[in-house]
Amino acid sequence: MLIDFHTHIFPREIREDRARHFPNEPAFELLYRPEKSRLVGASDLVAAMDEAEVDKSVTFGFPWTDPGRFRLHNDYIMESVAKFPDRLVGLGCFDLAHDEAPGEALRCLEGGLAGLGELAAYRSGLDEEALCRLAPVMEIARSHKAPVLIHVNEPVGHPYPGKTPVTIAQIWNLAARFPENRMVLAHWGGGIFFYQLMKREAKETLRNLWYDTAASPYLYDPKIYPVAAEILGPEKILFGTDFPLLSFPRCRAEVEKSGLPPAAILKILGGNAEAFLGGAS
Repeated sequence: MLIDFHTHIFPREIREDRARHFPNEPAFELLYRPEKSRLVGASDLVAAMDEAEVDKSVTFGFPWTDPGRFRLHNDYIMESVAKFPDRLVGLGCFDLAHDEAPGEALRCLEGGLAGLGELAAYRSGLDEEALCRLAPVMEIARSHKAPVLIHVNEPVGHPYPGKTPVTIAQIWNLAARFPENRMVLAHWGGGIFFYQLMKREAKETLRNLWYDTAASPYLYDPKIYPVAAEILGPEKILFGTDFPLLSFPRCRAEVEKSGLPPAAILKILGGNAEAFLGGAS
């Protein structure tokens, strides 16, 4: 089974008039003002999945600061999952700093979504205030045994739209603060998996983290696959594309040409996600 753990879809209202949603949404404007930044709907995603023989996709919206927008978008995710129940797995997304975040988390999970994400702190990084704001959301996720997908990125290197001012220490503090939450860190977790090699504390602190590979061809040399698999074990790696930013075939080809054993490739491309999602309920 081939499962993409990281895709984005948008409702028609946003796809057809993106500029109307730029005011007071600086992160959305930064990422989606360029026309080459595609916005797709659920049917577009499923059509691309059919073409690439992808069985399921985990999909979600955007962490809007406006509650009306994040409710609208989460409603669309719920509707899309109901329309394609065998193909799409939905997560609830919102601004983690908003006062209504805990209520929206509860509404999404009670509305049938499988978890929460991709939650992001685009302006602050995962500083202490962000973790305090996140705490009630994580408590709700724990009570529902729901996973949480969190946007992180490498804290060094070239800037690009959507790159947050996160640090390795902040990612570590996130894991240490919420040890009972099952978390998926996007984009290889910003590289924190390397610290699994530490002799003290790290294996325990980072034990409830999984790592998706979204946008990997943009960010890392393909050798990251065997390196990460050796450090983590392939079981902690979840195939993700960041579709429609990157295509399924391009990302899949990197995994298949990584030099990993066939059994590990099968796990990364879908077996791990199937097992992980099976533990979400």
